[in-house]
Formats: sequence, C-alpha cells, structure tokens
Amino acid sequence: MSIILRIAHIVSLISKPFYLPLLGIAALFLFSILKILPWQYRVLVIVMVWGCTVMLPTLIISLYHKTQGMKMFRFVQKEKRVVPYAISIICYFLCYWLLTLINAHHTIKSVLVAALMVQMVCAIINIWWKISAHTAAIGSFLGGLVAFSYIFVFNPIWWICVILFVGGIVGTCRMILRQHTLGEVVGGYCVGFIGALLTILLL
Repeated sequence: MSIILRIAHIVSLISKPFYLPLLGIAALFLFSILKILPWQYRVLVIVMVWGCTVMLPTLIISLYHKTQGMKMFRFVQKEKRVVPYAISIICYFLCYWLLTLINAHHTIKSVLVAALMVQMVCAIINIWWKISAHTAAIGSFLGGLVAFSYIFVFNPIWWICVILFVGGIVGTCRMILRQHTLGEVVGGYCVGFIGALLTILLL
C-alpha cells in the first residue's frame, strides 16, 4: 500500500462522522460561555455524549459487520449503509433523551439535534445517492461554527479557514480511497453545512 493510501486511510479513520457531536460540545465547553459550568458537569456530558455517539454505535456496527462478514467502515455500496445509518440515528436519539434527563443546557442539545438532523437527511439521500457522511460531518461543524458565531457574537474567520482546509483534506482522502466521487463529497459538505446552520439558528 502506498504512503498516500495509508495517509488517506488514517485521515478517514480519525474523521469518522461519529465524532461530530463530541467535538462540537467540547468546543462549546472550551470556547463559549458554557466554560463556566462546573467541570464535573462538563465531564459527565462529554462522557455521556462519547458513550452514545461514538462508543455505542461503533460497537454495534462492528458486531453487525462481523455477523455479515463485512469489513468495518467500508460502505462501497449505498445499500450497505442503511443499517449503520439507522444504528447511529437511534444512538443519537438515546443521547438526546439522556441529556434531557439531566436538564442539559439548550445549546448543548442543539449540537446533538443538528448532528441528528444531518444524519437523518444523509440517510434519506442515501436511498438514491451515496452521499459522503465524512464531509457532511465536517460541513456540519462549519455550519455550527457560523451559527454560534452569530449567537455568541464573535469573529470565526480563522476557524472557518481551518475547517475548510480540513474538509478539503478529508474529501480528497475519501476520493483517493474511491469511497466517493467529487459530487458525493461536495454534496455531503453542503448538506452538513446547511443542515447544522439552519437547525441551530432555528432551535
């Protein structure tokens, strides 16, 4: 395997869509007014979100693939992406329910709702078109950043540049691995950006 393919595999691995809610909420705890919340509460939320949106879907999807004899995270055909989408959506609903039980701040839940909405839109689009969930996640992060820059009134230009750069790398890697076409990569980015932006602003 060439060095370029190895790098592409690593980038795809560390940019799994599952990490979107976790990174978004962690960013809120570090850079927004929510950083004044007690550290115990922030740790509880982070652990809860990690368990429901990263660990749980990863384990369930891994078990599902073992029973089907498929390789993990190699969804070449859109038909094979239906069950993983369904599993992740259910796990996101579970996370939202748990956050509601602990009376999580509205802003925290808005990140999860935005991620959930993007997942559901991608799942629906996947019926006809194998849109990129990786770039949808990056696009969602950008959409969330723009939305929160409006809500909290700050200049996000440098962060926007960083996210656009990262998104370009992730999209390129997905095409190098022949998991997606350029249209699927760009489509995913647009769906993620618009979905997260509108969801957070309208909630």
